[in-house]
Amino acid sequence: MTETTSRLRSTRQSAAVLRLLDEVDGFHSAQEFHAMLRERGMSVGLATVYRIMQRLVDAGEVSVVHGRGQESLYRRCGRERHYHLVCRLCHRAVEVDDAALDAWAATLAREHDFVEVDPTLEVLGLCRRCVAKEER
Repeated sequence: MTETTSRLRSTRQSAAVLRLLDEVDGFHSAQEFHAMLRERGMSVGLATVYRIMQRLVDAGEVSVVHGRGQESLYRRCGRERHYHLVCRLCHRAVEVDDAALDAWAATLAREHDFVEVDPTLEVLGLCRRCVAKEER
């Protein structure tokens, strides 16, 4: 547990957000997390959810991708560096480790005289389940 996570657990709202992150699959927007918390009877403001999510992203506890018109989508991830394939409809995510992508990012950085790179990659598409639903 990081220092940031410990600090976040000190409030009722932060504890509820962390529990929810551990329970849901896929990426979701702050608005969706807010709605899920409200459905559970939790009184929490949308701005508070955004602040908690940003602290968790900053602490490396939560991954963020940008989908649906650049809207930020959040997900609790348990691994250090990895990449995501994300369904645009259901937000299901697949974590991908790829040494070739890491090597490519390092080469690209060297070629352009960059250091301390932190590559991120999000591939948005449609999963087969959503394509099958659309075809029905």
